Amino acid sequence: MTQTNLVIVESPAKAKTIEKYLGGNYKVLASFGHIRDLSPRDGSVLPDDDFAMVWQLGERAGKPVSEIQSAVKKADTIWLATDPDREGEAISWHVQEFLNEKNLLKDKIIKRVTFNEITKTAVRKAFEHARTLDLPLIEAYLARRALDYLVGFTLSPVLWRKLPGSKSAGRVQSVALRLICEREAEIEAFRADEYWSIHATLHTPDGAPYQARLTHLAGNKLDKLDIQNQQQAEDAVRRIRQKTLKIQKVEKKQVRRNPSPPFITSTLQQEAARKLYFGAQKTMRCAQKLYEGVSIGGEQTGLITYMRTDGTTLSEEAVQQARLVINNTYGKEYVPSSPRLFKSKAKNAQEAHEAIRPTDLTRTPADVAKVVDEDMAKLYRLIWLRTMASQMEQAVLDQVSADISDGTDDVILRATGSTVAFDGFLKVYDESSDEDKDADEENRRLPPMNEQDSAKIVDVVPEQHFTQPPPRYSEASLVKKLEELGIGRPSTYASILQVLQDRNYVVLDKRRFVPEDRGRVVTAFLMKYFGRYVDYDFTANLEEELDAIAAGHVAWKEALRLFWKDFSTAVDGTKDLTITEVLDHLDQELGAHFFPHEADRKCASCGTGRLGLKLGKFGAFIGCSNYPDCRFTRPLALQDEETAAENNAAASLANEPKILGNDPETGRTVSLRLGPYGPYVQIDPPEEVNNDEKAYEEALKSWEIAKKAAKEAGKRAPAKPKKPAKAKPKRQGLPKGTNPDEFTLEKALKLLAFPRDIGVHPETGKMIQAGIGRFGPYLKHNETFTSLKQDDPLEIGLNRAVVVIAEAAEKKKNAPPRKKPAPKKKTGTSTRTSKK
Repeated sequence: MTQTNLVIVESPAKAKTIEKYLGGNYKVLASFGHIRDLSPRDGSVLPDDDFAMVWQLGERAGKPVSEIQSAVKKADTIWLATDPDREGEAISWHVQEFLNEKNLLKDKIIKRVTFNEITKTAVRKAFEHARTLDLPLIEAYLARRALDYLVGFTLSPVLWRKLPGSKSAGRVQSVALRLICEREAEIEAFRADEYWSIHATLHTPDGAPYQARLTHLAGNKLDKLDIQNQQQAEDAVRRIRQKTLKIQKVEKKQVRRNPSPPFITSTLQQEAARKLYFGAQKTMRCAQKLYEGVSIGGEQTGLITYMRTDGTTLSEEAVQQARLVINNTYGKEYVPSSPRLFKSKAKNAQEAHEAIRPTDLTRTPADVAKVVDEDMAKLYRLIWLRTMASQMEQAVLDQVSADISDGTDDVILRATGSTVAFDGFLKVYDESSDEDKDADEENRRLPPMNEQDSAKIVDVVPEQHFTQPPPRYSEASLVKKLEELGIGRPSTYASILQVLQDRNYVVLDKRRFVPEDRGRVVTAFLMKYFGRYVDYDFTANLEEELDAIAAGHVAWKEALRLFWKDFSTAVDGTKDLTITEVLDHLDQELGAHFFPHEADRKCASCGTGRLGLKLGKFGAFIGCSNYPDCRFTRPLALQDEETAAENNAAASLANEPKILGNDPETGRTVSLRLGPYGPYVQIDPPEEVNNDEKAYEEALKSWEIAKKAAKEAGKRAPAKPKKPAKAKPKRQGLPKGTNPDEFTLEKALKLLAFPRDIGVHPETGKMIQAGIGRFGPYLKHNETFTSLKQDDPLEIGLNRAVVVIAEAAEKKKNAPPRKKPAPKKKTGTSTRTSKK
């Protein structure tokens, strides 16, 4: 039977759902995302050929593309039903272009449909309002893809040549890295200032206690840092204690708070990070599953609307449903007189799509928790509460403040507090913040008080404080900053933050980004030689230009030409750049970071050299200016007291090893040496191996003589003697924290005995061994390695080893499944496209 309608979506879960909605006359197939992308090699975007682009089938595209081609031949109408954003439009365009190139669309009707939620009503309505592909949106995709490719494939090789050990650069990735590095530099440059605050415990005439803070002293209003030391604080305390205080003024006012808008992509990522401790990638994975939906009452239903959006609007139907649910659940007093309308505050926001909301607000978090996993349930609850709160009444707070003094302005204290008169939207939701705000004063409740009431002094306490540096970026605050600056798109933030971690440019420590030294070196290089392309305003303006292309106001190839002209000139300008010039700049830029004091520059090995940044095959490191006479090196990292002591102790080993003595059993020499990963001990190879090498050298000489004689006699030359295996000395790194100056022959021999047999495991019957590897101490059992965090590998016994192995196995069992590595790319069909 001929299949008259073929629907193509990107997700197999979405395909199954939509096929049920549409009925038997529709076959729905999934493309599994993009079926093709730019070929991952240089030359896939050709600026000299009017920015022609070479496309290649993706690694997973073979099977779905084959199924789509077969189905197209039987269909009369092809419906392209991928996601409603720019990326979805691009997927549909790639499918159409590929089928065109295969001459499969002759006499076929092509239609594009989009829907914001996967529900039967929304999908059927979308099919009633089909359209053609949005050409400006596709051109914006092509421009963005070309820009990202040109920056990555042009800038990354420059990094590899001029900055060995660097991984990659990217149009948005490098700007995000700059933000993280600059924040770290601010923290390092920060110098804390001491300041004091004065708080008094007072009683009303009825004996009710309350707190007040000193705000004026000697007729002057106090700023935060005005009381600078303990002496000044104690003087202020004495001054207060000498006063007979009264309440001079009581001020009461009502404050109204409005709810936050419903979620967009970036705010969902921020709040999920703050409230649920979800990373951006985890948030988007859970949101994708909620969007694709689950089976409810025998029917597959999407639970939330599309999760990649900049729009804060809600459909009229959703608003009315929210108001009805609020009225029925919380009461009519929580329903505002008119629906709330929101407009995005973000720079470059696109209002094309609805905000993220539940597809059915009568479906409560408790209902959904029964049919989804725990993480999905948490995220759905967050979205449901935020959507409901956005359409609820304002919260009303009664704020009270009282000024207390002796009638003069010599000393004035202020007591403040507030109470919630009507909770409004706060009944269901209150937005979190990344700032550590002390809200105790504002939220404190004050007892009844009247002007001219006496204020009895119970206690006066001075409190010391120190100013704090700006906090490191969390995932939430970095996403917020990128959005505020108009850099990148919220839908790409999750992947950008992951790339920075995968490249070892940053680490996430206590949910805050800390730049690795490699990341700081890359940023310093880019800021010096490609400053314009990691500039915040330039990157934001480029985003605006891409939006203008999507709106049909700018020609995409003209935008690319203007970008490429200046960018290629900047790249060409680095061709004659020498490694020495790069090093001089990096040393000047980052010297204060790696060497906080000039004394830190003195080489501890030779005593006369100056330490500085060096570049090697595997990246940057710190070395001595007297190289090659002095071979002292250490990793490119900021030293703490412990590592500084270790490096100084090891410095004497940089140019020659320290002989510890001879192994009493074999007589072989044991020495202490310094390698690229720190100090290590070495025992020379056995004497018989050395004798084998000497014997080989003698045999080789005899063979050369015999070979020459055979040649003169016209005879066949004898076989060349076989070279013995090259002798390799046994080596073992010193445990972290070990002082090389205190290391003895006895300790060295114990280390060289690694791996050490501890005993047979009572359950498996297999040997447990302890050792020290490149990544630290470990246990090995049944071909599995377990890190030793606290135990000494030299001392750990069998019972403890069995416990450590069991604990590690249990932890691994309960850990979430790790993401499987992507399969190796296969060479697919390449297609060159020069889109007019």
